[in-house]
Order: sequence, then C-alpha cells, then structure tokens
Amino acid sequence: MNIDLSRRSFIKLAGAGVVASSLGSLGFGEAEAQELAHIKPFRLTTLTETRNTCPYCSVACGIIMYSEGDARNGQAELIHIEGDVDHPTNRGTLCPKGAALKDFVRSESRLTEPKIRRPGSDAFEPISWDEALDRIARALKDDRDENLVQFNEDGVPVNRLTTTGVLAASATTNETAWATFKVIKAMGIAGFDNQARV
Repeated sequence: MNIDLSRRSFIKLAGAGVVASSLGSLGFGEAEAQELAHIKPFRLTTLTETRNTCPYCSVACGIIMYSEGDARNGQAELIHIEGDVDHPTNRGTLCPKGAALKDFVRSESRLTEPKIRRPGSDAFEPISWDEALDRIARALKDDRDENLVQFNEDGVPVNRLTTTGVLAASATTNETAWATFKVIKAMGIAGFDNQARV
C-alpha cells in the first residue's frame, strides 16, 4: 500500500502524535482518572468549621478555621486555616500574613492571658481578666482626672485628654467602629486611630 504523504502532512501528523501522547502522560487519559478515583480525599468531617475575619489589617478578609476538640471550652486545637471563597472581600485568597495565621495562633510566645510586671520585679505574672480590666479602668480614670484640659486659654470648652492614646480594632463592623469612636471622643482622648472615619 502506497500512501501519498507530503513532507508538510508528515510533520503535522508527527506533531499531532506528540501532542496526543503528551496529553495522555499529563493525566488526560482514562488510566489517570481511574488511579485518582482510588485516592481518598482529606476529610474535614470530624473537624469543626468556624468562619471568622482575619485580624491583621483593615481589609478584613474572610477565613475558615478547622479545629479539633472542644471549642466551646477553649480546648480546641487549630488544624487548618484557609480563605473563605464565599466572602466578598477576598473570595478565598489570603495574603502571606493571613496564610500564616495558624502559626500566629499556635505560637508559644503568644499571650493567652493578661500579665503584669509588678514594681521591682523582673518577670511578668498572670492575672485575671477582671483584675486587668479594673487596673486599666483605674489608670484611665486617674489619668483623666489629672490631665484633662476642659477649657483652652480663651475659655472655650475643649474636653481634651492628650496623655492617653487608643488604637482600636480595624476588622470590626461599621457600627462597632462608630460606637468605639463615640466612646473614646466622649472621654476626650485626642490620640485615637480607628477605621471609622466619622
């Protein structure tokens, strides 16, 4: 049998053969699909899924955290964090800091309770949340009583406290940011940064 095959047709046929064999070796054949059917996927059914917001910046990307254990009593171990594909801000993507959140949460140097260094001591000791909040409230009240400027030189009421500064959370709702802004300004604190540009 004699086939009339030009040089150009031969090169096209050889190229098509190379492409077909390459696609088969890259997994587009039936053998690859059958092999993948036997691999068990990573099962998240035993883990607790929690949707949250990344705490790093004001972009407030959505994250999904997978944990194992009793999350209600603070005994859960974080297994995996990924971007939330249903979140309108990041649509499943995370920056490098957001992608490393698991390391941030599981870090041995992370503070998990309030601590205080008493005068003359060289070490921090843990205290309760009630004691910490009472000490903060007392320090704010003492500072405000001592340093509040109620009137300027012209006698105009200014209600200004310049010795205390507050850095508020960035990943909050508009309503929370607005309420925080109003409380801090009502105290007269001038040094304040918040995402609410009221």
